[in-house]
Amino acid sequence: MRICIISDLHANLEALSALPRDYDELWVLGDLVNYGPDPAETVSFVRAHASTVVRGNHDHAVGWFGADFKCSPRFRAMAEAMGRYTSALLGDADKEFLRKLPASARSQVDGRRFFLCHATPSDPLYEYRTADSPRWVEEEQAGAGADVILVGHTHLPFTRVCGGRLVANPGSLGQSKAGDPRARYAVWEDGRLELRAYDYPVEITAGKILRLALPEEVKRDLVQVLRTGKAP
Repeated sequence: MRICIISDLHANLEALSALPRDYDELWVLGDLVNYGPDPAETVSFVRAHASTVVRGNHDHAVGWFGADFKCSPRFRAMAEAMGRYTSALLGDADKEFLRKLPASARSQVDGRRFFLCHATPSDPLYEYRTADSPRWVEEEQAGAGADVILVGHTHLPFTRVCGGRLVANPGSLGQSKAGDPRARYAVWEDGRLELRAYDYPVEITAGKILRLALPEEVKRDLVQVLRTGKAP
């Protein structure tokens, strides 16, 4: 069983289209939409191909008609401007899909028990927790019984063993903050998790953003993140 694990797609259709398709199942750790130019196409792809999907904070905000994204101050203007754009493009069925996504999910593969969420087991939507945080060791109650905890949200890939469990973040498929523009994902196969990255046509996505009727500062910052893989 080969499982492809992706997170933080952020409506980046070019990155999603370039994702290798050599998997048996696709798991999505939230934030299908916002920041990127193609929310409807991204939601359609996930609805058609993913077997397990959990809700991210951007999915929640768009699905619930303007709920707070709770982004960091540097990303708030980008989130709000693109949130209005995203909401205008998505139909009622897609918004309902985002709204009804579970905040967490569990699965069992090859005798291993998985807990999936967007941020952290104790705060599935919003907590921003770094890889070296001691709090990963404390996730006994929320992630009880899991051998593997899969999270996203920070856009930074990592793996770490805490209390005998593997905690992993595949990084962001659609808006890397790992220091370069490559799309990030993870693959689980034969009892092992591997972090991976690949190139995609970033400038096509950037061009779409630059053509949007949005404040110039918002477009500039979004494109800078895509091109550099760093926060502006």
